[in-house]
Amino acid sequence: MSALVSAMLAVVGAATADAQSSTSAPPDPAVHTYHADSFAFESGATLPNVSIVYGTYGHLNARRDNAVLAPSHYMADHHGYDWLLGPGQALDTARYFVITTEMFGNGHSSSPSNTPEPFHGPRFPATTIRDNVRIVHQLLLDSLGITHLAAIVGFSMGAQQAFQWAVSYPRFADRIVATSGTAKTYPHGVVRLEGQIAALTADAAFQDGNYTAEPTRGMHAYGVVWAGWLFSQPWWRLGLWATDTSLGRTPAQVTESIARGFVDGVDANNLILQARVWEAHDVGTTPGFNGDVERALRSIAVPVLYMPSETDLYFPIGDAEYEAKFIPHVTLAPIHSLWGHPAGAGADPADLAYLNTTIKAFLTGAPIPRSHAASAPRAPGRH
Repeated sequence: MSALVSAMLAVVGAATADAQSSTSAPPDPAVHTYHADSFAFESGATLPNVSIVYGTYGHLNARRDNAVLAPSHYMADHHGYDWLLGPGQALDTARYFVITTEMFGNGHSSSPSNTPEPFHGPRFPATTIRDNVRIVHQLLLDSLGITHLAAIVGFSMGAQQAFQWAVSYPRFADRIVATSGTAKTYPHGVVRLEGQIAALTADAAFQDGNYTAEPTRGMHAYGVVWAGWLFSQPWWRLGLWATDTSLGRTPAQVTESIARGFVDGVDANNLILQARVWEAHDVGTTPGFNGDVERALRSIAVPVLYMPSETDLYFPIGDAEYEAKFIPHVTLAPIHSLWGHPAGAGADPADLAYLNTTIKAFLTGAPIPRSHAASAPRAPGRH
């Protein structure tokens, strides 16, 4: 697991531990690698010897109708949904066969860092969310023999993939769950990501992506910019960073911990590739919709549980509210939280409990619970 993934998981680690103390930790997954002789990207490039890493939890039942797909978020690996997995959780592995896939560019699946020339580094093909969805569709059919899913559950870039699945393969899954993520990246989100990329590439060591040693100063700057958008302004103002000291005991230490996660064990070209995947996402550009995101959203045929964080600076709730107006069978269930983007991954114990309860109810057809109150500030100090 990369330092970046470790740092991001540390944000939700304490909450997950609290929630699972009364149940059980998720079981260790079986880890697999899917290999394809070649893959044609939307950009027009064809990459030979493509690989996608994925984990599986639980067992596929005899009817083959209990499979749930959880596609990864930014730079994450197959452990990205541990907060939802395990006995008593929304994705109870005694009930569901859960597949957690890793996107192109995370350093394990085919990526700029692990692909040989002529596609190494900055020459890796431009990639889209649809490319990631299409290769996983191929994986499910070819490797697992799965032709239908009970649900697709996604956080952040995983939510982007969930929406794309609902548009590209309208009846492949019975239900869609999207937390802290939208069906399109709107211009302000592109500007934010380009700001991070500009900070990274300003490092002279980057050399247009042809570096011989990682441009660590630029990567650190990328992480500092990321930290400024990760949590909400009230999270910083009210000292919620002090409720769990795993990232540090002062705002400066927290910022540094997050920034270091973008340096240790991470590749700069991988960071940029997935950031550009994030930027380019738009279900409206799916073939047949001519760039019309509203028409693409209207085409979604299955029930959708849409759970934006009210304080998300990456995927603002206004964007989610706008999109929800066009999804025919949508349940909009905002997460009333001060934890910003990570609220969609249960960063706060109240958020985690609400996510698990709400997603479990949605997947089983039970009534959706009323939203919890926003996270109450806890006194700064040692906890």
